[in-house]
Amino acid sequence: MSAADRRQERAGHFRGPREEVGGGEWIYGRNPVEEALAAGRREATEIVLPPPAHDDDQLARIRGEAHARRIAVRTMDRDRLDRLVRFGHHQGVALKVSGYPYVSLDEIVSAAADEENALVVLLDHVEDPQNLGSVLRTACAAGAAGVVIPEDRACGVTPAAVRASAGGAEHLRVAKVVNLVRAMEELKDAGFWITGLDMGEGARPYDEVDFKGKAALVVGAEGAGLSRLVRTKCDFIAELPMPGGFESLNAGVAAGIAIYEVLRQRRRK
Repeated sequence: MSAADRRQERAGHFRGPREEVGGGEWIYGRNPVEEALAAGRREATEIVLPPPAHDDDQLARIRGEAHARRIAVRTMDRDRLDRLVRFGHHQGVALKVSGYPYVSLDEIVSAAADEENALVVLLDHVEDPQNLGSVLRTACAAGAAGVVIPEDRACGVTPAAVRASAGGAEHLRVAKVVNLVRAMEELKDAGFWITGLDMGEGARPYDEVDFKGKAALVVGAEGAGLSRLVRTKCDFIAELPMPGGFESLNAGVAAGIAIYEVLRQRRRK
């Protein structure tokens, strides 16, 4: 395949041969595949691995789990595997699974009902799978009750987002909602105080916001930030300091800073 064809493939325009997914999707990379198998939330039907002679400890664990679950194992040449995962960083490993198991907002609220310091993260039309994956990874590490994303004009939990989350997405409750503002209202009814990350009128330094208790954190889209209606529904607006002159951080970095401020305050308590 030529360099031009590869660029077209990454952009989704290449019309050459490609593996058919056939009702599922291929997640890729060692950690995402291992975490998907460990979580056991998706039906897995087929796995691509290097020949057994190349196994290290992690590949041996993945292979053993695949055999235990009677998942068909096969090898594949690099060029074919590159096309299969649309040139994602696969490390020679890919797993064919059913679609991502989204949950309802009610399930997230129920999971947080008995947790005094529950945390929910909402994403206001984040479109970059790398940013989404970064937020999912941090939310999983921080023990968040769940993440809420809109159905429209936003990235879903795609294989690229799972890869960027290092597989953390496989262990996390993620809800897709039709209306993010309505979801915020439901969280408020469930006892959550909602803080949006943004700058401008009414914003206070992020480390001066009280995040103890049930907290929901809203992260805006790349470039646009929080939409007007979402901003007005927030109880607080928190801003990150930018003494270097940059106007904003990317969504994944901003969310990570704020999520760990939430944890810092709770550890102090």
